[in-house]
Amino acid sequence: MMNKELLKAYWHTEEQYAKIKGWDFSYLKNRFDSGENKLPWDFSQIIKQYLNSESRLLDIDTGGGEFLLSLQHAYALTSATEGYAPNVAFCKEKFSKLGIDFHEMTDVSNMPFDSQEFDMIMNRHGRYDINELFRVLKSNGLFLTQQVGEYNDWELVKKLLPNAKRKFKGHCLASQLKLFQNAGFEILEQGEAYCPIRFYDTGALVWFAKVIEWEFVDFSVDNCFENLLMIEQEIQEKGFVSGEIHRFYLVAKKKDW
Repeated sequence: MMNKELLKAYWHTEEQYAKIKGWDFSYLKNRFDSGENKLPWDFSQIIKQYLNSESRLLDIDTGGGEFLLSLQHAYALTSATEGYAPNVAFCKEKFSKLGIDFHEMTDVSNMPFDSQEFDMIMNRHGRYDINELFRVLKSNGLFLTQQVGEYNDWELVKKLLPNAKRKFKGHCLASQLKLFQNAGFEILEQGEAYCPIRFYDTGALVWFAKVIEWEFVDFSVDNCFENLLMIEQEIQEKGFVSGEIHRFYLVAKKKDW
C-alpha cells in the first residue's frame, strides 16, 4: 500500500532539487537509462571523422561545454554559444579560463560572427537558423547536428500531462533534409532513430520532467499527482516506466558554387 503523503513529500523534494549545471544528468545515475547509448551512430565519432586540427570550429548551444570539450579541439580555434540562462554564466567562467571564444546568444537568426568565418559548425540538441549557418560557414564548410525529434519522450509527457499538445511538430529528419537542400547544402550523412528511455523510480522522472520544462510544460507534482501515483504503481509492478527518445542527425556541406 502506497503512503500518498510520504510520496508527495518525497516528490516535492525532487522537484526542488531539479536544477542542472551545464548538461549534467549525473544526479540520476543508476536511476534512469537515457537511451542515448542505444543510438545506431556515435555523433562524437562522426564529428571526428570530418574535423581536422586546423578547422575553425563553432559549437551552437553548447550547454555546459561537456560535449565540445570531449572533442579536444584546439581552444584557440574554437568558438561556442549558449542561450539558456542557467548555463551562460557557467560557460563564461569555464571557457574564459581555457581561451575559448564564447558568446551568449539567444537569437540564432542573428549570430555574432562574420560571414564565412567557420570551417565547421556543430550543434547537439540545440537550435539553428539554416540561412545563418550558410552565411557564417566558409565555402565547402560543414554543419553537423544531432537533434531531438518531435516525438521525444512523448509517451512520458502524455502519462503525466494527458492534454499536452506536441510542441515541435514536423521537427524530423525528412523535413530538415528538404530545408537544408533548398538552402544550398549537400547532405553527406543522415540518420534517424527511436530508442527506449527508462526510469526506475518516480522521483527520478519528477526531477527530469522539471528540468526538461520545454517538453513537460506546466508539470508540477501538485498538478500531476494522480498521474504520478499511477506511474508509481507501474514501476512497482514492472520495475520501470518507459518511453522513447527520438533522435536524428545529418551532415550538411555548403556547396561551392
